[in-house]
Amino acid sequence: MTESQIMATITQIPVSELISLLTAISNRDYSQFEQLESRFADRYGIEAWEEYFNFRLLPVLDNASNNWLLEQMLVVV
Repeated sequence: MTESQIMATITQIPVSELISLLTAISNRDYSQFEQLESRFADRYGIEAWEEYFNFRLLPVLDNASNNWLLEQMLVVV
């Protein structure tokens, strides 16, 4: 997928996707976050997930949520 195709895909993603991801993070429910992440990647592609995660999701997290998510991701790896 080209960069312009990825960006076109991302602009079509409904805000409800972001809200669901933020809710899982707010609830400190990493299992739910993983399910949403997997469904997102299946639906829109892994490249779109990477772009969305890095430039749409992470920037809106407060420090505590960002740290919690990073810790969860490191534990799973």
